[in-house]
Amino acid sequence: MKKAVVFAVMGLALASCTQTEKTTGGGAVIGALAGGAITGNVRGAAVGGLIGGATGYLIGRASEPGYCYYRDQYGQRYTARCR
Repeated sequence: MKKAVVFAVMGLALASCTQTEKTTGGGAVIGALAGGAITGNVRGAAVGGLIGGATGYLIGRASEPGYCYYRDQYGQRYTARCR
């Protein structure tokens, strides 16, 4: 069961669009795995996932050229300067 959850989360992390989304998802997965392995419980995995996701977000945000992807009310995707 644990392996299925890990593979599902990893698949969702790899299915993202922008570099920021990819690094956020990847950081969260790696952080959760590391936190769970170090502490041996779910609380450590959750804290590791939060820390990894936040770190991944910051790294991904710094690597993009200043434009973000947004969706309008009709679901169409467009790029504009990040807020």
